[in-house]
Amino acid sequence: MKNLSKEDSKAILFFDREISLLQFNARVLDQARDKSLPPLERLKFLCICSSNMDEFFEIRVGGLKQKALLNLAPRTTLKGIREHTAQLVKHQYEILNQEILPSLEKHNIDFISPKKWSSKQEDWLKNYFEEHVLPVLSPIALDPAHPMPRLINKSLNFLVELSGKDAFGRESHLAVVHAPRALPRVIELPKKHTEHYHFVFLSDIIKTFCQKLFPGLEIKGCYQFRITRNSDLLLEQEETKDLATSVINKLQALRYGNAVRLEIIKDCPKKWVEYLLTKHQLTDKELYLTDGPVNLSRYLELYDLIDRPDLKFKPFIPAPRAPTLSDIKKHDLLLHHPYETFSAVTHLIQEATKDPSVIAIKQTLYRTGHDSAIARVLIDAARAGKEVTAVIELRARFDEESNVKLASKLQEAGVLVVYGVVGFKTHAKLLLIIRQEDGELKRYCHLGTGNYHAKTAKLYTDYGLLTADPVMGLDVQNVFQQLTGTGKTLKLKKLFQAPFNLYDKLVELIDREIHHAKHNKKAHIIIKINALTDRAIIKHLYKASEAGVKIDLIVRGMCCLKPGIKNLSENITVRSIIGRFLEHERVFYFCNNHKKEIYCSSADLMERNLYYRIETCFPILDKKLAKRVEQESLLDYLDNSIIRWELDSEGQYHLIHKPHKIAVQDKLLEQYHDLETKS
Repeated sequence: MKNLSKEDSKAILFFDREISLLQFNARVLDQARDKSLPPLERLKFLCICSSNMDEFFEIRVGGLKQKALLNLAPRTTLKGIREHTAQLVKHQYEILNQEILPSLEKHNIDFISPKKWSSKQEDWLKNYFEEHVLPVLSPIALDPAHPMPRLINKSLNFLVELSGKDAFGRESHLAVVHAPRALPRVIELPKKHTEHYHFVFLSDIIKTFCQKLFPGLEIKGCYQFRITRNSDLLLEQEETKDLATSVINKLQALRYGNAVRLEIIKDCPKKWVEYLLTKHQLTDKELYLTDGPVNLSRYLELYDLIDRPDLKFKPFIPAPRAPTLSDIKKHDLLLHHPYETFSAVTHLIQEATKDPSVIAIKQTLYRTGHDSAIARVLIDAARAGKEVTAVIELRARFDEESNVKLASKLQEAGVLVVYGVVGFKTHAKLLLIIRQEDGELKRYCHLGTGNYHAKTAKLYTDYGLLTADPVMGLDVQNVFQQLTGTGKTLKLKKLFQAPFNLYDKLVELIDREIHHAKHNKKAHIIIKINALTDRAIIKHLYKASEAGVKIDLIVRGMCCLKPGIKNLSENITVRSIIGRFLEHERVFYFCNNHKKEIYCSSADLMERNLYYRIETCFPILDKKLAKRVEQESLLDYLDNSIIRWELDSEGQYHLIHKPHKIAVQDKLLEQYHDLETKS
């Protein structure tokens, strides 16, 4: 490795990251393959994998193709990832056609192909097409006056092969039909029995009845396809004078960014496949033939359409929590989502809004939603005369448009809106409530590992610390001051902050464990994160392993560290947990010779988090709360009786799943349910 050129090192780094991300998608696909899971949950995992793959092409591949124009390393990576992506796509459709659809059929949920339509069904669908589909379609003939249109990113389209002359006497050969996103991709047929469901794909309806779009012409073929475009939103700092305007302009441009992938139904003739590739400046390497609908993620519509609780995970109700400012003043509190309700956070802001002693509320917003409960309570607080400041990160990927709307709505209500720091995404999750008490200002804080989004709080596992600790409160205030003002870096006493000292502090804590190990003292590191890609952190973890420190890593997604290598990482284990909830909390445990220290953070161990984002890492100082975090997010996940994927020294994951194994998230749901029942 020492003799590698800088260019080769970059290529290996790019390749490791992207393959690691594809491996995560493969683990999600494993869940879709798992026959022990309810059928509709398997379908959901398939949709998640498809959605992840879309994002992979839009962002990772799109970004790599941009960089490849200037740099050899991304070009090498693009060549390397083709084999893995093609295999994943192949497996997606195999699982859909050979496992999930037959499984659903056994439960009276049928997807009926045109060949199996009854005459009554065909009449109903013909009427549906004429009334609901035909009026919103705009067929575009392809000729010298009508070149290939600039198709919207990830939209469903059809290439129609024609024969004959049109109304103007022109020979017609090809046309494109675009299906607007407003049209549902799956249509339910009227049912005779409530427990039976019959569905038809929109693509089959359009293909069957597209003749009505071209009266008098012969339809020789109709082939669905989809173009994925580069959606990597990059803003040049020196060109950004107005961040909101720059984001809006960039978003509009990205809908028609450079093509990075062509998906097309596998029965499309080769000459038309090559035609579409040429028109979109793509090659065979960017071509993916599909054995079914080109956008599997739209199957997610079915989950809510089908009222079959027996085919889904057992429903649960988050344990209710309604902490007050007086509760937090007595002692720190910890919220564990989704096991405990997220409404506790909105409840706290509502209390602050009604409290005449509260004078100011400050909050960071990364992914929130422009019409969310958090947005509404902040608006209420501003209208109630509180000084409300919202630091909104406009560049939260795929939520940029929603965040622009959120900023506008808050500003109209009198909230002071700040967009953070250009060049550094504000990814920290902070809420600060300032209250006048006995002539002094008291600070109440919420520090989280996840976003202030009620919907995702039901799907993601995250922690939220509520504290009135005066030092912690001053640290949070200083972070807000840095975000909204200018000046030198303010020194924090209890919080670690990226991009300033988070990396240095983590290295310092790792080095302390190394010191303990070298002096035959108890040394152990446990880290639970979403991704581990930073080479410098990986290097320090290898160093700790060599010194004899036991290291357990629970990494949901990308991991570029390889465990179990003799004389390098033989003291390191890596496991990944994927279940009904998305593992999202970031937890750092340091044994410190039995004087345990536990931290939670908004940051993963990636270059972007450590050096190019504003992140916070906070200690869990209350011993009871620290013990909860240690048990629920670390020890429970290191239990060898749970379902998990283990990473070997060759960089391959192995699913450890036997009939007697249990899902750790189900175990936690039972624990919280028992606690709620007892209370």
